Amino acid sequence: MQFRADAEKIKRWREERHWSQEHLAELAGIGLRTVQRIEKGEQASGESIKALAAAFNVDAMALTVDAKSEAAKAAVQTHAEGLAALKLSFWIHLGSWALGMLVFLAIGVTKQSLFAMAVPAMWWTVGLAGHALAVLIVALVGHYEKQQGPA
Repeated sequence: MQFRADAEKIKRWREERHWSQEHLAELAGIGLRTVQRIEKGEQASGESIKALAAAFNVDAMALTVDAKSEAAKAAVQTHAEGLAALKLSFWIHLGSWALGMLVFLAIGVTKQSLFAMAVPAMWWTVGLAGHALAVLIVALVGHYEKQQGPA
């Protein structure tokens, strides 16, 4: 059976103890190449995980990646990326709105009526406000979920 070892934790623990990969392999009774593969994040057999756990004097489960915590991290990452994309789209929308307002102003000045483009300007502003509200709601929901913790 293959296990997903927590490569960062294994490497960090090894370095905290000032052990070389060779020394860890010798203590665990496994091959150097196996230690290198595990520290790169590749799959590890149950025996290798148990041998490393014995070398570190911890339970074997302490060296494996928890699927629930990984899923939670992935969900937080996905939400953060989505919020960043939504914020970027808002800033692009705001920039195009500002440019559009300048164009509307130029049209109003050339037609000798500043109110000629008032209705399109108002509706575009309403759309921009709606976009800003969507960004705010998504950010607040994310903040609330972060405060509540995992369900």
